[in-house]
Amino acid sequence: MKIKLTSVYVDDQNKALRFYTEVLGFAKKADFSQGPYRWLTVASPEEPEGTELQLALNNNPAAKAFQEALFQQNQPAAMFFTDDVQADYERMKARGAEFTIRPTDVTASKIAMVNDTCGNLIQVTQLKRW
Repeated sequence: MKIKLTSVYVDDQNKALRFYTEVLGFAKKADFSQGPYRWLTVASPEEPEGTELQLALNNNPAAKAFQEALFQQNQPAAMFFTDDVQADYERMKARGAEFTIRPTDVTASKIAMVNDTCGNLIQVTQLKRW
């Protein structure tokens, strides 16, 4: 068994595509529509055939309530891993990213938290090497 896809709800798919590609640096993987429905995914350029992230339009009231509650409680909707949080923080900040947590040492890792501008907080994590 493999995890090939996970989703994050967004309030605007065009804005999300811009953020996840231009700011985070992911690559658009799939983008097609059928009527009002749009299937939109991105993937890491380091693993183009790896796990995809669906940028799903949040038009479901239950999902919207969950998304808003996570945001209000300062909880990340997704967590991405990097080998250098500080370098990614500087790169994303230069591209206009707004961070709610600057690179910070926590137990066994260094993290930063960024607002994806689409209703979510995203945690960027660098695991400490022992």
